[in-house]
Amino acid sequence: MKVELAIDRFVQFLRTKGLRVTTPRREVLSLAWATHEHFGAEDLYAWAKASGSTASRATVYRTLSLLVEGGFLGVLDTGKGHALYEHILGHKHHDHMICLQCRTIIEFQDERIEALQSAAAKAKGFQLMGHSLTLEGLCRTCSKSTKES
Repeated sequence: MKVELAIDRFVQFLRTKGLRVTTPRREVLSLAWATHEHFGAEDLYAWAKASGSTASRATVYRTLSLLVEGGFLGVLDTGKGHALYEHILGHKHHDHMICLQCRTIIEFQDERIEALQSAAAKAKGFQLMGHSLTLEGLCRTCSKSTKES
């Protein structure tokens, strides 16, 4: 999805919440949309400062929360005490594998897993609205180096 369309939708989202549409909030969204990598809040704050944005650290954190709430960004718990974000609006759902050694994140999608989750929810009478699946382990490179040691 193009950043302009994402900004238009974000403006609509903010208005439904009775929140102001500010330049720093728009800048935070634009910076988040400028990467296809996973990023942390402090990464985004550094990018904002480097780009000349007036967004404060607090504005970055609050805007990230709004972007997650509005379905613009997904959040990934890395197990290391900080969250990583990625823009998901207009992207196909995927899950993650995180290497516990080098912290590499591998994205994957498997229709069999999706079907199993849907079937499990249906069997329990659970209305599935979404999910997040994160597998933790060692990537091929780290696994190989562990075996060689």
